Amino acid sequence: MNVKTLCLAILHKHETTGYEIRKMSTEGEFAYFVDASYGSIYPALARLEEEGLVKCRIEQQDGRPAKKVYSITKEGRESFRNSLFNDLDEDVFRSEFLLFARFASELPASLVRRRLKERIASIEGEMKKIEEMRNGDLSEGDLWVLNHGLTCLGVARDHIATHMNELIALAQPDEINPIAAE
Repeated sequence: MNVKTLCLAILHKHETTGYEIRKMSTEGEFAYFVDASYGSIYPALARLEEEGLVKCRIEQQDGRPAKKVYSITKEGRESFRNSLFNDLDEDVFRSEFLLFARFASELPASLVRRRLKERIASIEGEMKKIEEMRNGDLSEGDLWVLNHGLTCLGVARDHIATHMNELIALAQPDEINPIAAE
């Protein structure tokens, strides 16, 4: 799946501006699906418009620059639906936290403890964001995806909380490692 497909997915629900597409695909509800950088959204929208898969209209605003509002065409809906038949790429998961955990034995115990607590708090923050998304006007598919995300995050949080002392035990005693952070 690519950025063009992601744009079509966002427009499949409703028309919106390029700014909102960018925001939803980099930090909003669609940020979980495809890696879409700020610099890739507008070129993808331009290509989609050239291909007749989206339309763009200019909307004037009082005291502000005009904005472009994108909507999906019938051909765009068909293209998006057809793209869902393609083989799926493997999920990509990268984590600085896991790199940190892998080398916990090189670090002071207080730092490892702090990072584990920070990670639990971060995961709980992500879970809260997903819970808030569940309050909107959602399809059954939307709810299934959100519940899947909550389950994955909950398992990760629970694993860290249950096994954090094992990782801390691998770490260096603070008095041996003077780099220990408070």
